[in-house]
Amino acid sequence: MRRLAPLALLAALLAGGCDVGASHKNHGRLTPHTLEAVRSRGYVRCGASKEAPGFSGPDESGRWRGLDVDTCRAIAVAALGDREKVRFVPLTGQQRITALQTGEIDVLPRTTTWTLRRDAAGINFTIPTYYDYTAFMVRRKVGVRDLAGLRGASACVQSGSMTEVILADVSRKYRLALRPVIFDNVQSTRQAFLSGRCDALITDASALAALRATLPGRADDYVILPADSNVAPLTPAVRHGDDQWFDIVKFSIEAMIDGEQLGIGRDNADRLRASADPNVRRFLGVEPGNGRALGISDDFAYQIVRQIGNYGEVYDDNLGSRSRLNIPRGLNRLQRDGGLMLPIGFY
Repeated sequence: MRRLAPLALLAALLAGGCDVGASHKNHGRLTPHTLEAVRSRGYVRCGASKEAPGFSGPDESGRWRGLDVDTCRAIAVAALGDREKVRFVPLTGQQRITALQTGEIDVLPRTTTWTLRRDAAGINFTIPTYYDYTAFMVRRKVGVRDLAGLRGASACVQSGSMTEVILADVSRKYRLALRPVIFDNVQSTRQAFLSGRCDALITDASALAALRATLPGRADDYVILPADSNVAPLTPAVRHGDDQWFDIVKFSIEAMIDGEQLGIGRDNADRLRASADPNVRRFLGVEPGNGRALGISDDFAYQIVRQIGNYGEVYDDNLGSRSRLNIPRGLNRLQRDGGLMLPIGFY
């Protein structure tokens, strides 16, 4: 077969109607088109944990709740216009990334830390929804006040998590000779610590705070100690190969963050559609173009804040002042308020 020179090949492609700068609408010809599959199916499939209070899990009535759950519902609003068009697939720490890679789920919003090796393993991380750090929980009566006090201790840890790596790193860095006791799910790991099988429990600080809040009358019996100074960005992920879906998930999250930045939430979204502020009008889809660029409805951000809420509302509902956990926002405040949540803007 005769080979075309690069310029000739480009000319042939253009003549054949292939747009080199193809929009999202044309991506389905070359890559898996997740939006089309979601619309055909009628719901978004989200990876989830049944054992992450504040982030993901069914409540007493069986309804899924949490920050990760509301993130998934926001994506469903963007793709399908309805927060209820979702299915939650319970996954362990070991199962979650494989389930995304193999197409069992459309998006993984399940408390997963963004790391280089994970990013290079066939998935794309979108935008962090929570900044956390790894910590140890120990019994107050033991009198441990810092990492040095943990030398030689046993630590309950869940397999398939970044925490397992951090435990080994901290032990080696500070010469602590920590002894990992490994379990394959969250519940077993926690119960082993609470029953006294381990000297310490290591996981995300938010998960430890949630656990402590579920121990009525015993919360003061436990102390939480940072494992290191690193911040872990918990970030929803999608598969490589579908830029449109990647962008939709990113801006579904951004809609919540930007909504808070602009002062738009559940109670005033309708009223603010009459605003003269061009930033507000673009965000709410009154001035068209943003949704069209993603291949979805122009009012997707309006629908997200109306049906789900802005980031501050979602945080308070699940983790903050309106939840039983009441975890201060800290790093998860907007950048203007001294946190790490930086709005990109709807331009």
